[in-house]
Amino acid sequence: MSEEVELPPQLQEQLLRLQQLQQTLQAVASQKQQLEIEASETEKALAELEKLSDEIPVYKSVGNLLLKSERQALLKELKERKELARD
Repeated sequence: MSEEVELPPQLQEQLLRLQQLQQTLQAVASQKQQLEIEASETEKALAELEKLSDEIPVYKSVGNLLLKSERQALLKELKERKELARD
């Protein structure tokens, strides 16, 4: 025979708060991981663009499309994105 012991209201509130904090922590960790992936992709794209000359055509991914773009404009955009990710 097992008896259920009811927790005092204060302990129930603390347990609920702990569960909420755990969920928040999990969401923040997921966001951090996503930002780290984006930063890594930005670094790789910058490295590849810097290897190219301005005469070589480059393309930017916009949704499911690839749009022709200027190398210098993409370099500027990626560097700005990199700076924003640091802040």
